[in-house]
Amino acid sequence: MCGIVGIVSTSNVNQLLYDALTVLQHRGQDAAGIVTFQDDRFFLRKDNGLVRDVFHTRHMRRLVGNVGIGHVRYPTAGSSSSAEAQPFYVNSPYGITLAHNGNLTNADELSSDLFRTDLRHINTNSDSEVLLNVFAHELQKLGKLNPTKAEIFAAVRAVHKRCRGAYAVIAMVTGYGIVGFRDPNGIRPACYGVREAENGQKEYMIASETVALNAAGFEVVRDIAPGEAVYIETDGTLYTEQCAESPKLYPCIFEHVYFARPDSIIDRVSVYKARLKMGEVLADKVRRERPDHDIDVVMPIPDTSRTSAMEMANHLGVKYREGFIKNRYIGRTFIMPGQKMRKKSVRQKLNPIDLEFRGKNVLLVDDSIVRGTTCKEIVEMARDAGARKVYFASAAPPVRYPNVYGIDMPSASELIAHDRTVDEVRDLIGADWLVYQDLDDLITCVSEVNEDIDGWECSVFTGDYVTGDIDDAYLARLEGQRKDEMRASAGTPDGQDNGIIDLHNDED
Repeated sequence: MCGIVGIVSTSNVNQLLYDALTVLQHRGQDAAGIVTFQDDRFFLRKDNGLVRDVFHTRHMRRLVGNVGIGHVRYPTAGSSSSAEAQPFYVNSPYGITLAHNGNLTNADELSSDLFRTDLRHINTNSDSEVLLNVFAHELQKLGKLNPTKAEIFAAVRAVHKRCRGAYAVIAMVTGYGIVGFRDPNGIRPACYGVREAENGQKEYMIASETVALNAAGFEVVRDIAPGEAVYIETDGTLYTEQCAESPKLYPCIFEHVYFARPDSIIDRVSVYKARLKMGEVLADKVRRERPDHDIDVVMPIPDTSRTSAMEMANHLGVKYREGFIKNRYIGRTFIMPGQKMRKKSVRQKLNPIDLEFRGKNVLLVDDSIVRGTTCKEIVEMARDAGARKVYFASAAPPVRYPNVYGIDMPSASELIAHDRTVDEVRDLIGADWLVYQDLDDLITCVSEVNEDIDGWECSVFTGDYVTGDIDDAYLARLEGQRKDEMRASAGTPDGQDNGIIDLHNDED
């Protein structure tokens, strides 16, 4: 999972892009990058690390231009090298940079085709570079010296025909503008907004979540539709066109469970309201299964589960307490690249307030249970703090299957609920009782607002993949590649800082 942003403005966009990436930091903490354009030159800065650590004053001063795109990367196995930080760049045709959120399920096939047929070289293991080269090749095939919106949209149509999987993309074409588009299933989110500059000209922003638009003073226009492309020329002229033959809206339900900020609205669904509803219906399930429950207090595992936990406490009629204090300088454990790092970080990240636990029956609420590492550690911390009984509630159903659309869950063997019953998971995490959200209830929680949603991408819960191209052989190959990458990357020093880059390779 990553965060992307693109801006066409009437003044320098470096600060706007920086601020937007800071707001989208929850979507990726592994690497960050910004590229701007001015006077026929790209100016690029990208490296591993948080936004605040990648960009210093000297970098910002050199990121000049009124047009630019940015990216924050979410780490997956084998992707810790700074060489895979985005945006990516290709010089032909025109000069194109691209930022991508998602995952191509046919990246290996495309990479081979690009080399053998399109005569293009892929320099990293990133599917985002593959996608960039597919888009660049299709644009180059049209053979126009000065591409118009017709050529841009034709290239996007060709991308949809060649690429499978999940992708939300923002690309910048040198001297012409930026284009944003979503895959034909709309799995990964993207929206755009507008504001009026002091001179009366319109400025536009495309981003992964509405919260980035809100923070920068842009009015949200709407979500980009599945398969649709939005093209904004450097003078602020905007065009939109549907570029997929049979688009359907199947957004990733895990955005609402975990990834998105609660103050975002994705595909017209309020993340905050959805999480409130998750807590309400989960409380109903607790009452059904344990009408005589002895819960004394409900506590969230901060931060994502806080909204659901508050609503659970309200509907159960028990106290809500903040029993864990979070160290906000530790990253999100689920998106940390190694199991040992995740386990170590849990106790660095959370500290229990003993008086809230001592002698009480505590219901801990988390947004989901993925690998189980965090849950087990937290249950132990609650007992160490004096809890008499520790119950555990997940606002999401059991995560049993790999994700192939950009979330770091590619290996079934890493998922605690895979091939296990609820009682077996309960025993593994050490809880006295465990309750999961039912999938039908979760879908109801996120489906009440937007009647245009055709369905939800729920593969991590069901094993059904909406793109229709995933089988057991694919998953086995993916798991093998993941293990090879993890072995290869273990103990490998990080790539060197590539610094600020323009077309003349300035040093950092």
